[in-house]
Amino acid sequence: MDEKDFLILMAEDNEHDIIATKRAWTKYKISNPLFIVNDGEECLDYLYQRGKYNDLDQFKTPGVLLLDINMPKLDGIAVLKTVRNDEKLKRLPVIMLTTSKADEDKIKSYELYANAYIVKPVGFDNFALAVNNINIFWKMVELPVK
Repeated sequence: MDEKDFLILMAEDNEHDIIATKRAWTKYKISNPLFIVNDGEECLDYLYQRGKYNDLDQFKTPGVLLLDINMPKLDGIAVLKTVRNDEKLKRLPVIMLTTSKADEDKIKSYELYANAYIVKPVGFDNFALAVNNINIFWKMVELPVK
C-alpha cells in the first residue's frame, strides 16, 4: 500500500448508500481501504480508538472522513464539531456527503471547517462517479505529515 492509499472512514447509516459506496469502490477499483461506521457515536469511537476500535494494528487512522449529517445517536454536525475542537483530529480532511440540501447544514458545516460539502447524487452511476471523483481529488492533494 503506497502513501496515497490511506484509509477512508465513512460514517453512514443508510444501508442503500453503504451498498452503493461499496459497489462504487469495486467499479472504479479504488485502492484505498474503506471502513464504514453506522452512527456518530461509533465514528467518534473509531477516531478516538475506544471500545472495539482500540486495536491500532487493525483500525488504522483515517486519511479522510466521509461524514453523513443525518445519523442516529450523534449527527454529522456534532461529529464534525468534536473533530475540529480536538487538537489531534482537527486537521483530518472531512467531506460532508449527505442528502441534506438545507442551507443551514451547508453553512454550519463550512463554519466548522468541513473541507467539502457534497449532496449525494441521485442514481448509482452518478453517485459512483462522485465517490470516484472524491477519491481522485484526495489522492492528488498533498497533506501535511501528522
